[in-house]
Amino acid sequence: MATIQENPLVEGLERLPVHPTTLVIFGATGDLAHRKLLPAVYNLAHEGALPERFNLVGVARREMDDDAFRATARDSIRQYSRTRPDESVLGALLERVRYVRGSFDDAGVYRRLGALASELDEEAGIPFNRVFYLATAPTFFETIAELLGAHGLDAREDAEVRIVVEKPFGRDLASARQLNEALLSVFEERQIYRIDHYLGKETVQNLLVMRFANGIFEPLWNRGYVDYVEITAAEDIGIGSRAGYYDRTGALRDIVQNHLLQLLTLLCMEPPVSFSADEVRSEKVKVLRAIRPPSPDEVPEIAVRAQYGPGVAEGREVPGYLDEEGVAPGSGTETYVALRLEVENWRWAGVPVYLRAGKRLARKVTEIAVTLKPVPHLAFQQSGSLGVQPNQLVLTVQPNEGVSLSLVAKIPGARMRVRPVSMDFLYGTSFLSQSPEAYERLILDTMRGDATLFARADEVEAAWSLVDPILEAWSRTAGPLPTYEAGSSGPAEADRLLLGGARWRQL
Repeated sequence: MATIQENPLVEGLERLPVHPTTLVIFGATGDLAHRKLLPAVYNLAHEGALPERFNLVGVARREMDDDAFRATARDSIRQYSRTRPDESVLGALLERVRYVRGSFDDAGVYRRLGALASELDEEAGIPFNRVFYLATAPTFFETIAELLGAHGLDAREDAEVRIVVEKPFGRDLASARQLNEALLSVFEERQIYRIDHYLGKETVQNLLVMRFANGIFEPLWNRGYVDYVEITAAEDIGIGSRAGYYDRTGALRDIVQNHLLQLLTLLCMEPPVSFSADEVRSEKVKVLRAIRPPSPDEVPEIAVRAQYGPGVAEGREVPGYLDEEGVAPGSGTETYVALRLEVENWRWAGVPVYLRAGKRLARKVTEIAVTLKPVPHLAFQQSGSLGVQPNQLVLTVQPNEGVSLSLVAKIPGARMRVRPVSMDFLYGTSFLSQSPEAYERLILDTMRGDATLFARADEVEAAWSLVDPILEAWSRTAGPLPTYEAGSSGPAEADRLLLGGARWRQL
């Protein structure tokens, strides 16, 4: 009788111990908490990853008591959890949930919060670590940090205190510096966790493992073998109900400055001495500093922006950006951006790095594609052959996390005809489990005190120093933006950024 073989890749997925923690979510009744944070906390509880002693406290302006907030949290988890909620686990998690009502600029909120946190410590007879998660509008970040410090909530004897700050981390270099200064006037850098949920995705983390734990890639990971790199973050949806936020932000600030530049640094960084948080982040900063910020005259040569027009998406006709509800008439906000950058160091000099991000494109996909240089001969050009195509390594971040390597193989038959084929690795297939949501990993890391996947102050400022000149040049350019049809692969103008034999991957 055949026996069921265990998947060897599942071995080693151990649960790491976490110190007892009180997690405080500012903005606990908002959309981020509703859709992501509360379901993530539940799934950590479901997987047995939360500390044995754990408290969840919500802070928001909405009028409700502890029981009403528990009911709201239960509804959020039932609606958005990636796993079907187990009522016994859910009940145990929500049993000790508490709620503090008030405005984020009200000193009374922090007095009540401090008293509640101390009460929870006294009940358990231990000092809980405290994590303050700012799931609020960016305008409240500085206020909340300042008032936490003013009420002595920035430190705790015999325990750790950490603050988690959501993006956007500033609107430009000046505002990012101001926010850094405000946070660092209250907290130490080791206490500040600037979150980018892209870095919590399994494929992004696996990029480091693939590069530095597999000897077959390192000899090729340089300008001698890599032809060009393409990093894409495409969405098939429009702005929905986010016009108020998006029309002030645009694709460059919303996606490129944080998500795509983070992916670029992980792709191009040198091997760190160790995989500690500071060593990894220091190598990422070196990559950003090796990219020369463009001058105003260079911006049109290396950057393209556009807006989506009307078209067909998801099988129905959809309006253009300027016709979306809440968008200012004649808005110059870009919904698509493409850049050509170069990391000017010994490993990467001369290799174009193409970034593109946009809404209302043909499909939703986030991926990194590394195209190797073509082989220098024409030996396989027989009739019926697709010919030798450059090898390409593609890491798909979403929606289907995995890695694909394109090779050239012979077509069966008497003649020497060849065509590209793929070797694919999918997380769900290999590990026989669903990948955790990015917020699950990142919330757990904050409780563990592991800042590897979070941005440091100098890293944020280095990223803004690259984006600022582009924003400034665009602000001086009048007139309507180029457009692309909703449901398409983007504007034709993006093709002018491509050098040599480079071409955008099909969406």
